[in-house]
Amino acid sequence: MIETNDKPSRSGRPRRIAAAVAIGVCLFGQLGAIGLVGPDEPRYVWIARAMAQTGDWITPRLYGQPWFEKPVLYYWAAAVGFLLHLPAEWAARLPSALAALAAACAIGWLARKHYGTGLGLLENPGVLSPLVFSTSVAAIGFARSAGPDMLFSACLALAMTSAACALRRKGALRSDQLRLQDDSLPLLLLGVFLGLGVLAKGPAALVLAGGAIFFWALGTKQWRAAMRLSHPLAIGAFVVVALPWYLLCALRNPDFFRVFLLEHNFQRYLTPEFHHPQPFWFFLPIVLVALLPWTVLLWPATQQAARLWRERSWHSSPGFFFACWAIFPVLFFSFSQSKLPGYILPSIPPFALLLAAALKRVAGADVPERPRNLKLIGIALGSTWIALALAALLWAHRLPQTARDAAGRDVFAAAGVAVAGGLAVTVLAMLGKRGSAALTALLAVLCVEIAGVLILPPLGASFSARPHAQLLRNDAHPDRIFSYRLPRSWNFGLHFYMGRELSEWSSSDPNAALVLTTPDGLREIQRLGRVHGELNESFQGIVYVSVAPAPR
Repeated sequence: MIETNDKPSRSGRPRRIAAAVAIGVCLFGQLGAIGLVGPDEPRYVWIARAMAQTGDWITPRLYGQPWFEKPVLYYWAAAVGFLLHLPAEWAARLPSALAALAAACAIGWLARKHYGTGLGLLENPGVLSPLVFSTSVAAIGFARSAGPDMLFSACLALAMTSAACALRRKGALRSDQLRLQDDSLPLLLLGVFLGLGVLAKGPAALVLAGGAIFFWALGTKQWRAAMRLSHPLAIGAFVVVALPWYLLCALRNPDFFRVFLLEHNFQRYLTPEFHHPQPFWFFLPIVLVALLPWTVLLWPATQQAARLWRERSWHSSPGFFFACWAIFPVLFFSFSQSKLPGYILPSIPPFALLLAAALKRVAGADVPERPRNLKLIGIALGSTWIALALAALLWAHRLPQTARDAAGRDVFAAAGVAVAGGLAVTVLAMLGKRGSAALTALLAVLCVEIAGVLILPPLGASFSARPHAQLLRNDAHPDRIFSYRLPRSWNFGLHFYMGRELSEWSSSDPNAALVLTTPDGLREIQRLGRVHGELNESFQGIVYVSVAPAPR
């Protein structure tokens, strides 16, 4: 991957195969290692399962009621998994993993077209860029997220790839082509993928794509080429893909546009009503974390951008187009009054492409500073892994005691692997040997597998309702199981895995019951004198309380 050996006789096929395996493991490995977590995953997946069960593919429904927080694409994709009888976690997360693979392929195709190929992986951004993306924290995490974020990001990546192809065929982006080519197919695909993006997360797809293209045109003065992207062919394809579901949903649900557009788009952006306020600079550290372990490559990418600025040669540079695509979502959502880390996920594929292209340039065979560049980059990559190991140990130390007992040794072992790998990467770089980036990608694969096989399963009871629901299914009186003052994440998870809504326990209920609550809820039940028998304290995150009948 990072290599000092430039012999052209060595075939690049083994590297490509190894990169494909690494991408597959990082995006698809252990998707069901832990049950659905947080409040969003079980809600989204409940809606998808309900679609598969009821056959109503138009109106998203949560607990039987219309739910218009997000459009329909994710629900459709996950519902197909339920129709295929996949395990719930695989049905829920496979759409995101497939979307991440599509985004990786898109940037790999762009890199191959605009930056060429080579025998070594370092000389081949068409392989290196999808590898950088797929082994990043953002891709690994969101490929395992049961939600629309990765689908949305992949749709935008495919749309921007189509836009870049159309611009390239008309000579607006620097190209090695000697003649102009027909751009009908890229324009058609641009409309299709933008339509899918609007079905994934709403009008933000148009805003992010349009904003990035606008600033590219503003910087290059190629307004005619930019306006070409609004060709009737693209508009027609967009309308055919996106409009039918919106119209059908609005006809069946008169309040759809008010709830979806006004409340969950405009109000979410313009007001802090949804309780996610963050400072303006919030997404800067998020980007740095999202690109780990490759964040250090932002430095050569920044150097390349500075060189283009000094030489005033960005006007026909594909890198400037990719930079607009990467930076605009960060800027746009920085002005939002509601900020969540997933908002800037659309920026990660183009950032990965830029990092791979910058690495090829600074470590190219014709660059006099190549040995020094490789050494510095390798040392920085090695230091990154050591820092990640320390962060993992700190995270494990902050876990509740039961969770530390369950997975603490495995976290320590994973941290040891990261430290050993980081030291190996550093030593390789200092000795001027090849393989620093190869080892970095291998460490990412090992950490994904260690987490999926050893760490996440024993943490299931601490973060997911799946093991709790499996235990409760055998209860002799399931109608007498209640929740009491549980956080939203536990409630939604229990609802999904139990297949029904658990009612909130009331102190006025005179009958015996099993109540799932928090330590604070337990103290309240104790104050009422309703606790019956001994408590089982082995369940992390949820306290199981046997409630006695009310005294007469």
